[in-house]
Amino acid sequence: MKKGRIVTVFTAAVILGAALMSSGCSVLTEVNAAQGDILSSEGFEETSLAARESEPSDGMNRLERIKEQGYIEVATEPYFAPFEFIDPLKSGDDKYVGADIELARYIADKLGVECRIVPLEFTAVLSSVTEGKYDLAISALAYSPARAEAMEMSDGYYFSDEAVQYGLLVRDEDINTIKTTADLGDKVVVVQSGSIQEGFAADQLPEGCAELKRVSATTDGFLMVQEGKADACITATSTAELYLEANSGCGMSIVPDISFEVDEETQGTRIGIKKGETELLDEVNSIIAEVTESGLYSEWYEEYSEYAAELGI
Repeated sequence: MKKGRIVTVFTAAVILGAALMSSGCSVLTEVNAAQGDILSSEGFEETSLAARESEPSDGMNRLERIKEQGYIEVATEPYFAPFEFIDPLKSGDDKYVGADIELARYIADKLGVECRIVPLEFTAVLSSVTEGKYDLAISALAYSPARAEAMEMSDGYYFSDEAVQYGLLVRDEDINTIKTTADLGDKVVVVQSGSIQEGFAADQLPEGCAELKRVSATTDGFLMVQEGKADACITATSTAELYLEANSGCGMSIVPDISFEVDEETQGTRIGIKKGETELLDEVNSIIAEVTESGLYSEWYEEYSEYAAELGI
């Protein structure tokens, strides 16, 4: 389960709201609007302008600068349990939790610096690191050749026991009319912008689709399908299953027997770093080797899977 980007998940507040409303997951838009801590691309540009203008030209590489300044900035989209999500019962930086957040803080500890979590929309997570605005992108990133050209990508630190499968989430009423990808020729399909799924839509729909819509978070895509604004959402089946379990009665199902082809190179969750910052990459890979060989990341993953379930995410 990786963010190619694969999915954004509900906070507990959303689930509690869903329990009180017959429409279930339709409350997400209001909750997301109320969460002012996720920066849009526009807001991100304004926030990072001063940092870009003041970035030192002292000849230090990024690893040296991180140690000199005493903190590391980690960009993430915190709506993808159990990797990164928000505990609505906490405040400040403590509200950002998940296996990836533990990894970010572990890296900071190893470097002897403070960890600063920067919540962004997923497309801004990618651009922020590509352009060197923040130090690391730790946001359940999947490998892709295009990303590897645009940024340094770390060694993989999480590999699912089973290969990630990608399929379609549709309304229950359409389950008998959308049986193959060829049936999408006259349908509206939604994907998360910048994701591996967006590539599937471009390359693996034999009849294309009537319209391809892009959203910043996959749960927004799920809502569009539920509300009739799209006919199908391309998603990881495992994350769609988690969503359906958390939102029973939302009237959607995974289409049986549809599976998009996945390049083996995309397997494994990785960290993104600005191109050319090989000293930081080497340090991060060394830390990744430590947490994977010791089984520590697997422990975090299990811990936060249970944590998210307790919150109803």
